[in-house]
Amino acid sequence: MPEPDRIQDFLRRLTPLSRNNLLTELERLEACGSALPGCATVVEKLRTEFRKDGQPHRLDNPVRYFFAPLEPLLVDGAPEHANSGRILRGSLSPIWEWISRNLLPTMARDYVNEMNRLIATDNQREAGRVVSTFQTKVVKSLEGTLNVPDSAALARTKLAIYTASHAAYDDVTKMLSVLRARDALAKLGDALPAKIGKFDDAQVTKISALLDGVRKTNAETVPFALALVATRLKTPWQLIRLATKVAPSKNVADVAVMPYAVVVSMVLDRLEDSGSALRIALKNNRVLVAKEMRSGGGGGEPVSRQCRPRFGIAQPAQPSIPGRTPDPFGLEGTRCRERRSGLLEEVDQRLRTLAPFELEILPCYTYRGSACFACERGPPSFHGLNS
Repeated sequence: MPEPDRIQDFLRRLTPLSRNNLLTELERLEACGSALPGCATVVEKLRTEFRKDGQPHRLDNPVRYFFAPLEPLLVDGAPEHANSGRILRGSLSPIWEWISRNLLPTMARDYVNEMNRLIATDNQREAGRVVSTFQTKVVKSLEGTLNVPDSAALARTKLAIYTASHAAYDDVTKMLSVLRARDALAKLGDALPAKIGKFDDAQVTKISALLDGVRKTNAETVPFALALVATRLKTPWQLIRLATKVAPSKNVADVAVMPYAVVVSMVLDRLEDSGSALRIALKNNRVLVAKEMRSGGGGGEPVSRQCRPRFGIAQPAQPSIPGRTPDPFGLEGTRCRERRSGLLEEVDQRLRTLAPFELEILPCYTYRGSACFACERGPPSFHGLNS
């Protein structure tokens, strides 16, 4: 790590915008568990300059109002992780910088000024109107920009000024889809139960009917509607039942042609998110956080139980799911086993480094050649998910 005076000299050479972008990028990497070794000093200095309280960045109120339709779909994770139907939280700051500096700088400035005034007077009704108007302007501008290859390429280049994440551009396209269908998604959110404890046949039928309404009018929004449903499930991996319950059989060819077959990949994404979050917590010695995740203390299902569902099926010929590679279930089954195996090895290695008092906090881990995540019956299977 460079000496402090050399760090200070390097930071002084950067423009204020570059320093702010550097801080945003370092915080994004920190949030997804990819923090650069020895960067704590740089982050501390930059937070002193740009964060009044020295704490990690939080979007200003006008910006949070703008991104509100995306809130249920946000996920903290690595930028390489596709996350069907979900948007990386770390992409919001660079996307806003791009909107406010490159896409619609004058309109964005006027929007922020007007919103600050309305928020100060607690005029929520007018604030909602202003937000909706600006969101519509951004949608129209994005449609004109992303539909032209040269303009889209320029947008990629400009976004790269604010973040090194390769996911930012994809998240812009996802944001466009969500903002276009924000009213339909809001209507779906109002119609969904606040919490679905048991995703049984009756609930699957009811939710499928709601999703069918979205699919008929906003087909591109289906992954986001499914992600919204998953946020209401006590056991998120049960989202897969939207595909398996209505399939005429458990054969992969039958499941793959179901309207919501994409939930298979979405569930695997969520399992990887859970495993990654646990790995990051252990890596950063956040033992209490790891305990809460392990026990499901945050209101969700314990990670160990999330990793047990059996949702692979017999390997068939070459089924296809729109937007996925050929033989998706065969690949997903392999992906599931490989990711689980890698997670088990990393967690086992980390557990061996914990102090005795830390192990007492995590008594539920056992060694059977691997951690207690181990699947007890070999390769996953769709059979049993509908019980």
